[in-house]
Amino acid sequence: MEFDLSQTDALLSTTRSVRKRLDLDRDVPTDVLLDCLQLAVQAPSGNNRQGWRWMVVRNQERKDALADLYRRGGGDYLAVAADEAEKGTAAHRAIDSANYLAQNLERVPVLVIPLIIGRLDSPRLGGANNITTFAAGLLGSILPAVWSFQLALRSRGLGSCYTTLHLQFEEEAADLLGIPDHINQAGLLPVAYTLGTDFTAVERRPVSEITYLDHYKNPIDGD
Repeated sequence: MEFDLSQTDALLSTTRSVRKRLDLDRDVPTDVLLDCLQLAVQAPSGNNRQGWRWMVVRNQERKDALADLYRRGGGDYLAVAADEAEKGTAAHRAIDSANYLAQNLERVPVLVIPLIIGRLDSPRLGGANNITTFAAGLLGSILPAVWSFQLALRSRGLGSCYTTLHLQFEEEAADLLGIPDHINQAGLLPVAYTLGTDFTAVERRPVSEITYLDHYKNPIDGD
């Protein structure tokens, strides 16, 4: 199989965190969501356990409640930070976008919460000898699927962003949605069609400046 690198590279380099350009008025069909999730679960998982689960939230009362938890988790901070950030800067654009989402989360057509069987607060840490090992293993079994889901959405004209603010009140969200105690929520993704699809690659530091060979800070030189 040969891939069209121009297409795959464009998909990988233009899948942005979308907030202000989410279409809050257009419905997202369930079959489109399921197609994207079917691609997502082709991602690898630890020991091939495939312990991912997905919570799709459409009910308006539940979206309202999740948005309330989200704003309690950081809405005041985002509003103040957006007001204080220097206008026209990259920092202002980022915080203003995050604040917009916080203030409008309940209006997004679909909220998707990725779930993974297991708990980061497990007293036994799943047999791991430190929290770093266990966290990397547990979240490493769901986050690749999350990113695949976001790429699949992008390829179909939808957008999303990976958020975590509601997790400060994870237990309340679990009660709201009937999520069992042995399940860990791994974030929240607002999902909607995008207002336009003309997303572009953004400026990043050259990887040669942040990639090291054999020892931290030892530069790696290209051939």
